[in-house]
Amino acid sequence: MPEQIPFAFDVPSVSEFTEKIKALLESKFTDALVEGELSNVNQSRNGHYYFTLKDKNAQLPCVMWRNTTERLGSKIIDGQQVVLGGSLQVYPPHGRYQLIVSLVQQAGIGKLQEAFEKLKQKLQEEGLFDDKNKKPLPDFPQKIGVITSSTGAAFQDIISTMERRWPLATVYLYHASVQGVNAAPELVNGIQYFSEGNEMDLLIIGRGGGSLEDLWPFNEESVARALFNCPIPVISAVGHEVDFSISDFVADMRAATPTQASVMAVPDINEIRFKVEDSGRNLAVFLENRIMRYREILQRLGGSHALLVVGDHIKHQKERIDNLQESINLRFEKLITSQKELIKDYRNTIRQKTERCILHQKESFTALSHRLEKCDPNEPLAKGYVRVLQNDSWVRQPEKFTTGHAFDLQWKDRKIRIHQNPE
Repeated sequence: MPEQIPFAFDVPSVSEFTEKIKALLESKFTDALVEGELSNVNQSRNGHYYFTLKDKNAQLPCVMWRNTTERLGSKIIDGQQVVLGGSLQVYPPHGRYQLIVSLVQQAGIGKLQEAFEKLKQKLQEEGLFDDKNKKPLPDFPQKIGVITSSTGAAFQDIISTMERRWPLATVYLYHASVQGVNAAPELVNGIQYFSEGNEMDLLIIGRGGGSLEDLWPFNEESVARALFNCPIPVISAVGHEVDFSISDFVADMRAATPTQASVMAVPDINEIRFKVEDSGRNLAVFLENRIMRYREILQRLGGSHALLVVGDHIKHQKERIDNLQESINLRFEKLITSQKELIKDYRNTIRQKTERCILHQKESFTALSHRLEKCDPNEPLAKGYVRVLQNDSWVRQPEKFTTGHAFDLQWKDRKIRIHQNPE
């Protein structure tokens, strides 16, 4: 066996060693910031989030408690590039460390721009930007869905412009966050909400101006694909004049501002009214000229020989029709009179036959009644005869009578029992 070398100092246990690491790390990494991609996001039943922040070379376990989630109002999903703030915590039972998250932000603008260009190229190669996939906007929309924040100025601009230009339309708002980590999922939910009902004539999705970071939800791939699959024509109205967002490329029409989106979405009712009035005046002038032209033609035809001949022919035919009508009326009256007399004769004949039939049936019924009375076995009793019964049976022949047994004598209204002494 190898010789054991005694230690000149105390050796710490695993717990003591871990406590030293815990004290060292937790004191050095408080309020730390770290950037990476979210992965394996999982929310427990009690509302806590457990996930991993990673890059291509390393991973960092993270926890965001429920009260932090409620305070930040953040909804995190896999694949988001974020900056997390928090403090490092060592968990001795598992011998691991994790970041207790207290802050969630989108990643920096440089990386966002790089992600924008990469996603733009990807979707363009797939054909999501092709003009052949663009749907035309309706000329006179009646139901318009708007996906934006209910508290933002964009929706108020849309409403005021709609009321001024096209008050015939009804606007339906789906509230969605327009910036932050929750925005993209809520925008997708809004698009799917209107798509499933498919009752809208047009959709407007957008917000007011802001930085690239603020506008980033409109550059998310999930939003782009939801717009591409939407069966309703969509106007993207992200409020920035110069730059485009991914939603601008995918949507059927792009507006620089929400107000411009309203102008593109609906016609101006005053312009329509002026056009209708102009068309009405032009139509009135056209009809008046046409009427005058046909009146002149009729006047010329009225004095022509050919029209006079046609008039005489029409008059002759009318007289002929009147004569035929009078002849038909006379024949019809005669036919009705003859049919009435025939019906009257039929009625008398039927009544006579019915009376004879009833009389014959009465006579037959009376004869049958007499026959039944004669066949009545009780008729002799009514004439004073007596019936002999023995054992409740009518004794009709002497040989059927049993001497020495009791028997009954039955009259019409009385019956008595006679007892015999046996011989």
